[in-house]
Amino acid sequence: MTDSPSSPRPPQQHGVLVLDKPKGPTSARCLEVIKRRLGQKKIGHAGTLDPMATGVLVVCLGEATKLAGYLTEGFKVYTGHLRLGQTTDTFDAEGRVTAEAPWEHVSPEAARDAVRAWMEKTTQEIPPYSAVKVDGQRLYKLAREGRDVPEVIKPVRVFDAETLHVELPLIHFRVKVSPGAYVRSLVHSLGTRLGCGAHLTELTRETSHPFGLSEAVSLDDLVDNPDRLAERLIPLEKALPHWPRLALSEAQARAVRDGKRLPLEDLPGPETRAVLVTPDGLPVALAEPQDLDGARRWAILRGLNPA
Repeated sequence: MTDSPSSPRPPQQHGVLVLDKPKGPTSARCLEVIKRRLGQKKIGHAGTLDPMATGVLVVCLGEATKLAGYLTEGFKVYTGHLRLGQTTDTFDAEGRVTAEAPWEHVSPEAARDAVRAWMEKTTQEIPPYSAVKVDGQRLYKLAREGRDVPEVIKPVRVFDAETLHVELPLIHFRVKVSPGAYVRSLVHSLGTRLGCGAHLTELTRETSHPFGLSEAVSLDDLVDNPDRLAERLIPLEKALPHWPRLALSEAQARAVRDGKRLPLEDLPGPETRAVLVTPDGLPVALAEPQDLDGARRWAILRGLNPA
């Protein structure tokens, strides 16, 4: 049953939900479900997950949508399973098998070495089926239309990579990567290295720094129990726990809301980005020190106004 035109809009929420995304729906579909169930006007996420992937999807509500770009900057930790012997056009199990090769020559130790070798990588190939644009065209659209897909290389950092279990042709692994890294591309490169091909079969995001699975709520639980949202919502003032917080006076808070750039000498702090908060701890803006108008000042990155 739909709400009547005269039904009051539910109160708008401002904060972060850590969703344990289920396998199957797209990240965008998960947002649609949450938006409709909560009656939320503004909603976004900080880093998408492929439909086959599960785990941490950082959902931003209300004014927290202004933080999404900053919440994508942290490292990611994934666990996954890969299968040797088959290459697919999407680099994962969702795609069409394009090549098969024997894998029996690969030893468990060689498999472990290949996973550890990810830490040597500084670049990776973006999968042909991805949302990355080249000359205004998304790669997946070119691929679906059967057109030539240009090879796109991007920087990547792999901070840690370990094998959790080997039962060839299957390998269970954990990897810690820079934001924007494609785990299925790492798997594809491993298959090339071992000479037998490989594709990703399962993937779970355990961490999207600073948030982890221990804080996550399932989509079903959120939909079935919307009245418990308050206890699951990370409030706006805690949504960037790894950023320093600088307390403003009431006068300074008014000045920042009016767009003023406070001199550092009036608001001393670290030479790094910070959250500016009222005396009551409510966030007013994200700011960073810059040389402006002949002085070192707090430049406003994003103003925050939860109402």
